[in-house]
Amino acid sequence: MKRATSQHLIPLIKDKAVDTYDLYPSHPLKNGKIEIGYDSLAQEISKDPIIILEGYAGVDWNEVVSSLTEELQALGKTVHSMNIQDCMKPEAEILKLVEPYLGGDDPIFGFKTKLQLKDWFDESQLQQLKTKENTNVNLIYGSGASLSSLEGRLLYFDLPKNELQYRMRAGEITNLGLSRPKAAKQAYKHFYFVDWVVLNQAKKELLPHIDIIVDQQRPAQPSWTSGKALRASLDYISSTHFRVRPWFEPGVWGGQWIKEKIKGLNSEVPNYAWSFEMIVPENGLLLEDEGKLLEVSFDMLMFHQRNHVLGKAAARFKDEFPIRFDFLDTFDGGNLSVQCHPKPDYIKKHFGENFTQDETYYILDAEENADVYLGFQEGIESTEFKAALEHSYQTKEELNVEKYVQKLPAKKHDLFLIPHGTIHCSGKDNLVLEISATPYIYTFKMYDWQRLDLDGNPRPLNIERAFENLNFEHQGEKVQQNLISKPSVVEDGSDWKKIHLPTHSDHFYDIYRYEFDSEMEIETQGQCHLLMLVEGEGVRLEVENANPAAYQYAETFAIPAAAKRYTLRNLGDQTAKVVVSFVKEEAC
Repeated sequence: MKRATSQHLIPLIKDKAVDTYDLYPSHPLKNGKIEIGYDSLAQEISKDPIIILEGYAGVDWNEVVSSLTEELQALGKTVHSMNIQDCMKPEAEILKLVEPYLGGDDPIFGFKTKLQLKDWFDESQLQQLKTKENTNVNLIYGSGASLSSLEGRLLYFDLPKNELQYRMRAGEITNLGLSRPKAAKQAYKHFYFVDWVVLNQAKKELLPHIDIIVDQQRPAQPSWTSGKALRASLDYISSTHFRVRPWFEPGVWGGQWIKEKIKGLNSEVPNYAWSFEMIVPENGLLLEDEGKLLEVSFDMLMFHQRNHVLGKAAARFKDEFPIRFDFLDTFDGGNLSVQCHPKPDYIKKHFGENFTQDETYYILDAEENADVYLGFQEGIESTEFKAALEHSYQTKEELNVEKYVQKLPAKKHDLFLIPHGTIHCSGKDNLVLEISATPYIYTFKMYDWQRLDLDGNPRPLNIERAFENLNFEHQGEKVQQNLISKPSVVEDGSDWKKIHLPTHSDHFYDIYRYEFDSEMEIETQGQCHLLMLVEGEGVRLEVENANPAAYQYAETFAIPAAAKRYTLRNLGDQTAKVVVSFVKEEAC
């Protein structure tokens, strides 16, 4: 299946660990084995008369069914297959069903659906599905196959979100129930606000019942294991530590830091703008057995053991992991768009999200001339600023941004606070660690330096939405006082310091930095800790009931609340500096 990307396909077998940033962080599979190939999968299911092939959007069902049929027939089995999509409602009816959630002509935003997967199907047709007499193996396949009235062995085929999007951009896959692929941006909006919502809910309901989990991202080379082993592995991860698989994307303002510093990425790209270090709706978890890799979506961990992972915060956030870490790379690149994010009531009313996109910029690295745009100049009024933006948009004239927005110097380890409604953007020559609330697409761009996207098209602006959310109180001296974190040492010892980097009162998460020469012992106190080594060579992590793990510079990792305590040991000669973020006690 075609994939529109320059990124390498994940290997079947992981190389031996090296002391550098790991592109494929993995976790030991518990109570099982990872197998590879349709031949071994066919042998496993060959004695079952009914097989339910359920799975996520983007799975190549043609490959799955044709390969399994061929392998089963080679074993002397007769096979009958049924496509669950034949039981769906007519396409016109499905389009009408989802239309209220797609935002009309809005190129980016819709509203998160309340529909369920069963709403796509004709119940009478589901009830009429029958196995074929004198057939050894009956296959019912496709997203929604588990809704049929037939009962059989349940195989779930998962697909990572990055690979789904690569297939989507290549025009290889369709949205749920549609016969033709949409344009990539419209397809993504449809997936984000509709398909992923209903398929995630279905996945959660099926997780306790999955007999076999299959990773279908590598053409003709699926990796698979038992559902029992999957759940045992999630149990283990939920009480020890984890790191998701990061993925990387170029962008119009992207820079060269990631490309130069992180080994193993495809260098035949103009830049890397983002690294999705821990954006839970997008990332996956890798399980490993004797080097063999199998990826499942991170949300499976939340569905299975959210209380272990989030502890006190689970009551508020439920299945949603609340904090994200990602990189914004503008080294030798360009400025981000001038932007803001929605108010809490606005994001809930207009988009159906449960909490908003409050952000911070932690400067992991910066050139001497680096800067950040943050907050308004003193005395700026909404009418004046809006008129200037609209004039620039209509005439294509460049806007004198610094006349309206403060431009602040940025240096390593600075923390800039960006609560909802705050005008901001990173300037060039920064490597920003964005520590933020999990929502990640709700950026209202007001000005984009009159540039085109990587495809040569104008980038959409959201001036009207921005002005429904902008906070004009964030201006003048208040920016220095309220939007730049002022670190303070709250505890120290002979060779260590615990430094508080206070966030804004609107942020539900807090940030600390541990600086130590030898080791630190830290208690979770009922919270999930999200961490990154922001200076130093590496740290050794020790958690009860887990083998020690080494994490390198710029790697994101997490300690679930259930781990209770952990020890970090400095593996280098220089002082190690580790940033830690977690939900504030009063926000649980």
